[in-house]
Amino acid sequence: MNLAFHLQIVGVLLLLLAISHAFFNRYFGWSRELEGVSLFTRRVFFVHCFFIALMVALAGAGSILYSRALLQPDPMSRGILAALVAFWLCRLFAQFFAYDAAIWRGSRFRTSMHVFFSLLWGYVTAVYGLALLHVWRA
Repeated sequence: MNLAFHLQIVGVLLLLLAISHAFFNRYFGWSRELEGVSLFTRRVFFVHCFFIALMVALAGAGSILYSRALLQPDPMSRGILAALVAFWLCRLFAQFFAYDAAIWRGSRFRTSMHVFFSLLWGYVTAVYGLALLHVWRA
């Protein structure tokens, strides 16, 4: 398995995910849904969404541009990969434990998105995990 190539694939997927955040508000109708909360809460929500997208984009860019460096057995690559594994493993768990099945069950589109994102988070976590295992053993 060519881990550098898989890190680059993950990077592209994460960049696409980050870009898709620009359309979330309109698609999910967040402005309308958040009308009932305070201006402060609304702004915190959107600022947090922006910074999540920014971090996802940075992780994606780093995975593309520095895939070979991430596979070098040194403390920096181990630390970065460990952080990425922790982040995406938490996101994978959230897919099953934070989102109630009532959200997606009964809707073909939402069910397919649930399956797609479960597989995506699993793939991202596995690639970063295998890369971490690689640098840990080297």
